Order: sequence, then structure tokens, then C-alpha cells
Amino acid sequence: MKKWYGGALVASLFMLLVLRYVVLKNPVEESYLMNPFSSNATNPLEWVHITGSPTVQYPVNASQVISVDAIAFSLFAQRNLSEGEQQSLFTWNLLKNLINHSHALPNGVEAIKEAGSAWNSLMALVQEKKLGYANENSSKKAKEKQCPHFLNKMNAKEPDKSDYKLRVPCGLTQGSSITIIGIPNGLLGDFRIDLTGEALPREPDPPIILHYNVRLHGDKMTEDPVIVQNTWTIAHDWGEEDRCPPSTPDKNRKVDELDQCIKLISKDDNRTVSPHSHGSRKSSVGLQGVKYFPFKHGSLFVATLRVGSEGIQMTVDGKHITSFAYRETLEPWLVSEVRISGDLKLISVLASGLPTSEDSDLTVNLEALKAIPLSHQKPVDLFIGVFSTANNFKRRMALRRTWMQYPEVRSGTVAVRFFVGMHKNQIVNEELWNEARTYGDIQLMPFVDYYSLITWKTLAICTFGTEVVSAKFVMKTDDDAFLRVGEVVASLSRISMTRGLLYGLINSDSQPHRSTDSKWFISPEEWSEEKYPPWAHGPGYVVSYDIAKAVYNRFNEGRLKMFKLEDVAMGIWIDDMKKEGLEVRYEKEERIFTEGCKDGYVIAHYQGPREMMCLWQKLQETKRARCCGDP
Repeated sequence: MKKWYGGALVASLFMLLVLRYVVLKNPVEESYLMNPFSSNATNPLEWVHITGSPTVQYPVNASQVISVDAIAFSLFAQRNLSEGEQQSLFTWNLLKNLINHSHALPNGVEAIKEAGSAWNSLMALVQEKKLGYANENSSKKAKEKQCPHFLNKMNAKEPDKSDYKLRVPCGLTQGSSITIIGIPNGLLGDFRIDLTGEALPREPDPPIILHYNVRLHGDKMTEDPVIVQNTWTIAHDWGEEDRCPPSTPDKNRKVDELDQCIKLISKDDNRTVSPHSHGSRKSSVGLQGVKYFPFKHGSLFVATLRVGSEGIQMTVDGKHITSFAYRETLEPWLVSEVRISGDLKLISVLASGLPTSEDSDLTVNLEALKAIPLSHQKPVDLFIGVFSTANNFKRRMALRRTWMQYPEVRSGTVAVRFFVGMHKNQIVNEELWNEARTYGDIQLMPFVDYYSLITWKTLAICTFGTEVVSAKFVMKTDDDAFLRVGEVVASLSRISMTRGLLYGLINSDSQPHRSTDSKWFISPEEWSEEKYPPWAHGPGYVVSYDIAKAVYNRFNEGRLKMFKLEDVAMGIWIDDMKKEGLEVRYEKEERIFTEGCKDGYVIAHYQGPREMMCLWQKLQETKRARCCGDP
């Protein structure tokens, strides 16, 4: 009998451990099941479709069926947060209605659901630290650099392993690069490089943001050597292949103004020539010049994947070879691991230019970089909302040190806040949370930061600019845009228009992109008309208070037409207001440059942290808007 009791006790303890593991592995499901406020009184586990009335609705598959109450409880439940911590949630708490309209934009449902999981994990960590439960190991980890600037590994592949994995803890950002040195070997010399994301709960395999497959002896479609690029997700399987050389010449489009496949790679010539061969390999000279393939069995190569604004570029031995455009929901900030496998002697892997946060303990003049506290006694003339992604730490610091130092900003007459969605990586969210507490200028968004959802950030900026502060004007810009704040304020003063104003680089004659290859593709279902109403380009535009307020009100009334191109969306919203009687003034500002910097700029787009510092220094020294590189 004692033996039976002993066995039962052991079995019970084992079951408890299993249950604890399941709960810890599925924190979101746990919070959903424990929701005490479920309105489904007859069955608290009943799952319902999210409801709403958007103009354009995107298909909702079975995996997107979620509980409204469960998500709301997870994201908007009261938390034990200090007054300072709550400042980053001012807009968050005013966006509860997003749940009822989450299927109005592509990937909206997933983004909110994934944000619930990320938020639960972050809040659990925050509370654990407050209660002093963090053990010695976690405290030691916190002191270490969680988001390193670079990672490297020599003699990368272990002799007894067929592949190699390099963990990238905080994702990639524009300017990040991964350099691989190796020699194709083995029977075929074929190998692959995969940039993968985080696997979702209950999903065995992570999404592949980039699959780079080198096939030296071709495949089912060709006997010639070929590079195949693609993506993979459990929901959509493999996407459409990008082949180099392309299967048809018309498929060789541009990404970041670079060829998807370098033209020197010949489709009909399987002989391989290195640009550094010095006659050691056979060459084929045709009408287009030397034709070659960048990888060869037994030959050393140095290949670098570099993250651009539109896609990922590959150079081999210093020559551009391929470009790969980002695909929906598969963006570089999601990358968490580099996987290399196949017939390859891997010599070295180096990841550099990685997103890393700044240690506030070492920051010079920290107080001057913190946001000026909001005051109801002091009105805000202009509120500026800045689009930013969670791991863009360096860009935000560059803005704090440059145009956010304008006297108008430091005096409080102009207020600036970054609008940042949740990351799927807990380390990044923890760093972001600490940054928000330190500087007080971040507004967190209750959704994961997919590009298809940037219109929600425009809504959030209008919400903050009218409901948190009551600004005369509300502006939207990006974290890679250098803004002459004083000139914007002066221009608004000269215009002397406080109602019905849209100020920016106005486009009054644009059409929807109907090509599915375009980053800005719009289907007839999304926009049926041949032309868009007037709109202002996204690097920076201003609306008057009445327009921003109407945006917020219409959203809560279910009358705001959601559209995935945020700058065009604002134009559509204003046009709807115009049809209902609003007198609108479109004020065109020609000094907003969307493709870089030109002297005399009001806004210069596509500026990295170094360029930001350079432009600011030139302004301080010359008092003129001169671009970097000019004498």
C-alpha cells in the first residue's frame, strides 16, 4: 500500500510539473482562460470573431478567430505601474476600439493578438523585478549588453553538426549586415542561408524572412547554377521564388535602386568566372561582357547580406549580386537567428550594425535629452508624432540630440513623441520599456509593428495631439527624417490658418499602384477609383486641430475608412470631411525632400544617425540648411 501511495505521489508531482510547463509556455492562453470579465456568461471559453465595420475587410482565417474580451483584458487591464511608467501608455489606453476594427487592415488581428502575448511577458518581467524575484543570474544578465552592436564567430560550424545558428537577440535594422566567409564543398556544394524569426506558440517552425539558396548544379527548372530567394510561413507556406538569373528577363526588377539579379549572371552560360580569377578559370565573353556565377565549388567567397530600406542586398567578393524585397509581415526587425546549412565549409560569420540601446548611466547630459513634462497650464502649439520601430534605438537617440533640441521643443511649445509598436522579442521590449521610462518621450502601441499597420500610428498621433495635449497643429514624421522645427513653426505662422489645413508636399495627381510587384500595391477592392484625392507625402505633414480631432471622433464612431498607405489615408479622410462641408486649404511645401537632402530643406528624408548629427552641426555652425558633403 505504501508503495502505491509513493507511486501516486510521484505521478502527481510529475503531472504538476507538466502542467506548470504548459502554462509557462503559453502565457497568453493562460491569461485568456483566466479572464474574469468575459461577457460570454454561458460559456467563458466560447471564441468569437472580432466585429467591426471597416470599408475594406481583409479575409480572416481560422487562426485569427480570437476572443474580444480576452484580448481586451490582456492589453488593457489595470497594471501596477507608477505614474512615470503610465506616461508611455497615454495613447495606448485611448485605442481600445482598435480591437473592434482589427480586421480593417492586413495582419491587424495577428498584430493585436501577438501584442497581447508580448505585453503579458513584459509586464510579468516588470512585476517580477519590482517584487525582487529576479535571481542573481537575471540581475547579472541585465547588466550585460542585451542588444550587442556586433556578433562574430570564427571556425563557425562544428565538425559534428550539419548546420550553424547565430542568435541575433534584437533583430536587424536598416544598415545591419551579416558577412559569411566560406567554401562550397561536399558532393554538390549547394548551401542555404536562412534569416528566421521567432516561432509562435504551438508552431513548430519559425517564419523565414529570407531564404537564400545557392544551387551550383541547378534544380528542376535549370541545369545552370542558380540562386533562389524566398520566404516561408506556416500559414502561407513558401512564397513565390525570386531566381537569379530570373526565369524571364522582365522579372528582374529594382530593390533599393539595385537589380534583383546582377545582369552579368547569364541564364544560358553555366561556366563560372570570378572577378578575381586572373585567368585561373575559364571565361565566357559575349555581347554583354564577362558572364560569371559568384559561387564556385572549392573556392573561397566573402558574402554580405545588407539590410536596406526596401529589401535585403547580397554582395559577394565586393560585387552586388542580388536584392530581395521585403514581404508583408516578414520585416528585418523580426529576424532572430541566422541559419546556415548545406555543403559549405563555414569559416566565419560576422553580424554588424545591429540595433543596440544606449546605456543611460553613460549618457552625457542625460537631463537635456529627456522630454519636457506636459503641462495643462502651458498650451502646445505643435505636436509632432514620430513613427519609429522598437529596435531603432540609435535613430531615436540621434533625434534627441539634434532637432529635438530646438528651443521650441525644449521650451514645451512644441511637443515630440515617438510612436512605437510592440516587438515579438522580449529582450527588445524590455530595452524599449527602459528607454521609455528614462526619456519620457515614447508612446507604446497595443499592436505589433507591421508595416501594413502604420495607418494606426497616424490615428494614434491624432489621438495624442487632441486628447492628451490640445495642440493647435498636429504633425507626423519619421525617425529617419531631419526636421527644421523652427522653420515649420514659422511657416504655420505665415500661413495663419488654424482650421481645415493640410500642410506638406501635396500630391494632387496620383494613381493607385496596380502592379502586385509594387511595395505600394493597392487592389481595386481597397480603392476602386482611378485617382487618389490630394494627400501629403509621409516624411512630414501637418494638419490643424479640427482635422486631427475629426479623425479621432470618426474612428470611435466607426466612420473612419482604414487604408494601409497612411499618408494617402489622411488625404482620403480629409476629402471625406470636405464632402461634408469642411473648407480645406492644401498648403504645398516644396522644401520637403522625400528622397534625401537638398540645400534649403525643411525636411530631409532618409537620414541615418550620422547624417542627422552632421546636419545639426551644420545648422549650428552656419545657421543655414546645408546638406552634408557640401563645402
